[in-house]
Amino acid sequence: MKLAADLKNIQKHYDLGAVIVKALRGVTVEFPEGDFVAIMGASGSGKSTLLNLLGGLDRPTYGEYILGGHDVSQLTDDELSRIRNQMIGFIFQSYNLIPQYTVIENIEVPLHYRPGYPAISSKDRNRCIDLATKVGLADRLDHRPYQLSGGQQQRVAIARAMVNDPEIILADEPTGNLDSATEEEIMQLLEGLNNEGRTIIMVTHENLVARRTKRQIYMKDGLIAGEGIFPG
Repeated sequence: MKLAADLKNIQKHYDLGAVIVKALRGVTVEFPEGDFVAIMGASGSGKSTLLNLLGGLDRPTYGEYILGGHDVSQLTDDELSRIRNQMIGFIFQSYNLIPQYTVIENIEVPLHYRPGYPAISSKDRNRCIDLATKVGLADRLDHRPYQLSGGQQQRVAIARAMVNDPEIILADEPTGNLDSATEEEIMQLLEGLNNEGRTIIMVTHENLVARRTKRQIYMKDGLIAGEGIFPG
């Protein structure tokens, strides 16, 4: 079994001066390639901290995190940025689109951060168009975020997450701002990406969304309280 990500005894502490907050208290978990996981738990359970660490947006205080064969704790900031750009795609609840950019320009954003910062080529632009078409936005290429529905904005975010052909997609409450019909559309897109072999790790508080994944991780007080298939 090849692992997309492997965490061993991960701890994350935040020194707030008067107090040290232990957001993660010793998390050990493996994410095989092609996994589709829901991370669940109450507010403050550590699920968002775990997702940030998985994405290389933060580093553990203690423990070992192996991403793509690399020990994250041993990487320089530049090395970590490069691996993050090449290996990981991010999807956020609030979409995080750039308001003055068009659909295509928003999808292109991660391409600007590739090693060497190469200019966007015609091949790159065609890939972005293909991705926009794949998520159902072929007729919205020149639209800006304010001209799109919430579901359409999340589709842009999914295409943007895919533009560098990442192995892992991290999704933070990707359906949290959507109605039930649009939620279904977004979950079908994510399931399709997983069926293509992408590893998807998703934070969600919605049981119906969690049921769509292959397994669930339940967090409480900075620890994994349980793992398995959704009960019921």
